Amino acid sequence: MTTMHKPANLGEQAEQAVQAALEAATWAPSVHNSQPWTFTVSGNEITVRADTGRRLRRADPEGRHLLISCGAALFNLCTALRRHEYEPVVRLLPDPDKPALLAIVRLGERTTPDEHTKTLHGEIRHRRTHRAPFAGMPVPDRLVEALVRQAAAEGARLTPVREPRAIRVLAALTEAAQHVQSMDRAFTLELIRWARPPGSARKDGVPADAYPAHSAETGSSGFAQRDYAWRHDWGTRGDPAATSIGVVALLTTPGDTAADWITAGQALQRVLLHASAYGVSAAFHTQALEFPHLRAFLSEELCSGAHPQMVMRLGITFDEHGAVRRPVADVVE
Repeated sequence: MTTMHKPANLGEQAEQAVQAALEAATWAPSVHNSQPWTFTVSGNEITVRADTGRRLRRADPEGRHLLISCGAALFNLCTALRRHEYEPVVRLLPDPDKPALLAIVRLGERTTPDEHTKTLHGEIRHRRTHRAPFAGMPVPDRLVEALVRQAAAEGARLTPVREPRAIRVLAALTEAAQHVQSMDRAFTLELIRWARPPGSARKDGVPADAYPAHSAETGSSGFAQRDYAWRHDWGTRGDPAATSIGVVALLTTPGDTAADWITAGQALQRVLLHASAYGVSAAFHTQALEFPHLRAFLSEELCSGAHPQMVMRLGITFDEHGAVRRPVADVVE
């Protein structure tokens, strides 16, 4: 565990809770594993900031992806505090003049964590993003219903897409957006910036064992996959027996402000951790959401006017790969 300077007037137990919370926050999912967050500790308060230098300037000009990623980190941080018997008190976007200041989290009253909190906390380091088709084993309907409730508990909505025609629409829009992005040099260069070659010592970006060698290899899923191996013989060949699309789902919020994006990230991570506890992983397909007109189309035609924040597939995979994260010392200011 990374060593930190002990904050003034913070007891040993609270110091351990803060340290654990910071460690947990770094394990949140983020777009291209860019890890766009920083933290400051002052007494019994942890400040969460967006690291705008890691924003995807071509794919994410508004910073929506960035704030969703930071929202997931905030959820991990609060979950770890609860697991270590402190109820977090969160002030979201406390200063409108400082848009990168996303939250101030204070250690509140002592509390006893429930079993669900323990379960979610136990999955923080185990959860992995999948980037290929899934095995043929179905995701139980009862679990999907539970995931819907998990998203609702954080103020977002998770909608399983069951209608085959709607799934084809989502897949077609994803593929179209992927093709357009692949013809855009700025998009491509931004993407490959975060693709780690085999043997890389970097602590951010997508490792070579976590993406397919060729984006076409995920074609059997019906959803185009990011081409992290662009013009290189990197990546994995995948499991040829894995051909399932899994359960397609949309994560939406009623509004589309910075607070809604953070909420979407918290809901997303709660869903992912609960799914991980039952052996279910997620694959993300956000290409169409990076084009405002396509995102607006999805909002009106498939989301009943709600704002789509994430397109994902949920399924079971037996592929195992590692994960890289920057050490806490690199993200604590």
